Amino acid sequence: MNQKTKQSEKEELLDSLDTTFIPKHKLDAGYFLYLSLVLMLIMMFAFPKVYIAQQIYYKSRDISKLKHEYDTLKEENQIISASVEEIKFKNQILDTLF
Repeated sequence: MNQKTKQSEKEELLDSLDTTFIPKHKLDAGYFLYLSLVLMLIMMFAFPKVYIAQQIYYKSRDISKLKHEYDTLKEENQIISASVEEIKFKNQILDTLF
């Protein structure tokens, strides 16, 4: 009787191992629908974030370009203003000499 008990315990352990290591999931339409909905939700939250981040990057790049052009034009304005002042000064001196 002891041997039968041990044999039955071994079989029970083997059966429990089979259910533990080899789960019997069936991929039915409900599971596919659930998985599709989860993926849709992930995409709904991920894509707008990526789009907005990309748009912010492009706008900041445009702003940086415009800022660089503004600084360049400001420097050119200072050079031209200095040149105009120099010409005015020369004209005033030359006018007084003649």
